[in-house]
Amino acid sequence: MYILHGRKQDQAKHFYVYYGVIKVCLQDHTTAHNTTIHNPAIPRDIILISQNCSKHNEKYTIYCKKHECPCCSGCIVENHNECRNLAKLADFIKKNKPSNAFCEMEHSLEELVNNFKAIRHDQQNNLQMLARMKSQIDKEIKETRITINNHLDEIQNDIMEKLNAVEEEENTKLSHC
Repeated sequence: MYILHGRKQDQAKHFYVYYGVIKVCLQDHTTAHNTTIHNPAIPRDIILISQNCSKHNEKYTIYCKKHECPCCSGCIVENHNECRNLAKLADFIKKNKPSNAFCEMEHSLEELVNNFKAIRHDQQNNLQMLARMKSQIDKEIKETRITINNHLDEIQNDIMEKLNAVEEEENTKLSHC
């Protein structure tokens, strides 16, 4: 969803996305009254991101906007003492969470994709039904042609029998004269 450059941005954004996914997911489930069973599918790379600093084994509490990374108190003292643009991590996450409009747009896009898939599925079904109908119509035309030909053969045989009878009768009359 995000285009990121550099390891620090990756770590910070994933940390944000981790909280964002949980918050959005919980909102959706409370709206649908499905809070009793909740097993969100969190991507593996997000699960592997620690909420604790690997160097100091302390929980991240601050976000350095200059370096775009979460920090623990040890990191601030050692590496971010000169940084002026620090914020509480919780405030940074709240401030930078996806807006309702973004969530609605994302939901609308998902619905649009689903609609396109449904339309494509319907088109394929229509093509299959058209092929079946074409085959059925071709079969019916052939059957009708056979029926018509058989009927014409019967008419022809009937007429030929009558003509043969008339011809025989005329030959018989001529031979008696």
